[in-house]
Formats: sequence, C-alpha cells, structure tokens
Amino acid sequence: MKTNPFPYSDNNKRYHTYAYALKQRFGGRVSRISLNAGFTCPNLDGSRGTGGCSYCTPMGSGEFAGDPILSISEQFMQVAERIEKKWSTSRHIAYFQAHTNTYGSVERLRTIYQQGLDCPGVVGIAISTRPDCLPADVCDLLEEISRKTYLVVELGLQSIHDVTAQRINRCHTYQEFLEGYWRLVNRGILVGVHLIDYLPEESREMMLETVYQVGQLHPHLVKIHLLHLLRGTKMASEYFDKPWMLPTMEDYIQLVCDQLELLPPEVILGRVTGDGIPDQLVAPTWSLQKRKILNGIDQELARRDSWQGKRLS
Repeated sequence: MKTNPFPYSDNNKRYHTYAYALKQRFGGRVSRISLNAGFTCPNLDGSRGTGGCSYCTPMGSGEFAGDPILSISEQFMQVAERIEKKWSTSRHIAYFQAHTNTYGSVERLRTIYQQGLDCPGVVGIAISTRPDCLPADVCDLLEEISRKTYLVVELGLQSIHDVTAQRINRCHTYQEFLEGYWRLVNRGILVGVHLIDYLPEESREMMLETVYQVGQLHPHLVKIHLLHLLRGTKMASEYFDKPWMLPTMEDYIQLVCDQLELLPPEVILGRVTGDGIPDQLVAPTWSLQKRKILNGIDQELARRDSWQGKRLS
C-alpha cells in the first residue's frame, strides 16, 4: 500500500486540512464557535451598495452563528455546549462570522473581540470581514491582538474577476482586495481568503485562475465553497426566473482536485465544501451530502496519485 506523499497530513488527506494545522499548533482538536456580533455590511447600509451580495441571506453568511439577541458569552456557551458533545474538545476559536466584523468603531470592536477571547477554552480568534473595511486604526487593533493570540482575519473575495464581483453585487474590486490583503500581511497578521466556485457565468478556467492567483499570494488559509442557492436570496430568485446549468457532484469534485493541485502545500484549507441549510437550500441538493463529497475528493486525489500543490512543482 502506498504511503501518503503529502507532508502536511497525519492521515489519508492529500491536502492541508484546518484540523491538521490546528492540531499541530495546539496539540489536539480545536473547534470554531461561530458568533454573531450584530454587525452590518457596507453593501447593505448604502455606503458601498444596497441589497447585499446576491447569494447572501439576511444573516450574512452567519446562518450557523449564535443568536445576536444574546451576548457574545451567551452565544459562545450555547454553541460550545453543542459542539463539545459532538467533538469532545475543550479548545475553541471564537469565530466572528456574520456580516462584516471590522465594520464599526475601534472601541466597539475592541470590546467585542475581547469578549470572545475571554470565553472559556478560547485559544484564538477568527474575524470574517471585507477587504474594503480595514482602516488604519482597525488594522492597528488587529495587529495588537495578533501579537497576543492566534488571529486569522478572513477576507471575503469569492472571485478575482471583477465582472463576477459586479454580477453578484460584491461592491469591491480585486484591486481593493489586494490592498486590504497586503495591509494586513505587512503588519504580520495571518489572512484567510474565502472563494466560491460556480458563481453565475464563471467558466472552469476562471475558477482555476482565481485559485492559482490567490495561491501565489501565499495566504495563511483558503476556504473553497460551492455556491448554494438559498431561498430568500436575490440569486435564488434569478434562478427561479431563468434556471442555469448547475454542476454535478462529480463536476465539483474534479474541479476542487484541480484547484488543490494549484495551491502551495503550506496553505491551509479551511474547507473544500460547505454546509447548505436543508430547509433553505434550493440547489444543488447533492451539496447536503458533505461526507460523500469529501470522500470523493480524497478518492480522486488518490486515483490521480496527486496532492495539494503537485502542479506547482
């Protein structure tokens, strides 16, 4: 039986999983506790646009976060109790997920981040935001926090192609992403990048180019997510009015394996698929079979005798 040729793995995975990276850093399993601090977004409140990203629900990608009516500590305890039963772990990352989590005054941000850091078992913090919401005073705060704990600032990009950004109402450009990215990296702050596959009108070549170009930036972490069409979103309404061809599970598995081959091996994969909300998911419904997708990626990489970064060597 062949041994796994990929160095950043202690099992059969041929890509650099977040679970492996956290285990190496902290000595064991670490969970992420999704929190909703009640922020909004600049493409919701009119400062950059209105309506939000066309694939986004009113929760702003925070469907699995806590209830914003509760305090940060109350949300944390509620979510952590559920996760600890499932995963038997007492180490956690406080993950500020919903909407744009640097979009506020430094005083408010400092208070909220500290509330997350003060929760029991927290070993680090993750902050999801937009690259156009990183003014100097906020970056000063993030740099201060990064010197004290494991901090990852996760930037939503989705695609490097500005034509796609316009199509989905992102309300920022790839150049603005690059400016925000380097503003953080030049301060020594770890950065994650969120990408979405199969956005409307994107070709396979466009999706591969996005991953390749992002990989060349050598971020700390990348998240690859399949587009989910969710009820109540503008994009789902567009799909109902004029359906377009969606990928099969096999299409997606093949694409992700191709993308993994283009990413430097040291880049951590925060995810290679996503969790659709069953009662809100319009399509593709096969995306609910998360375990089958992950197994399919593992099997395809093994079949190819391939691994993350192979096409870069």
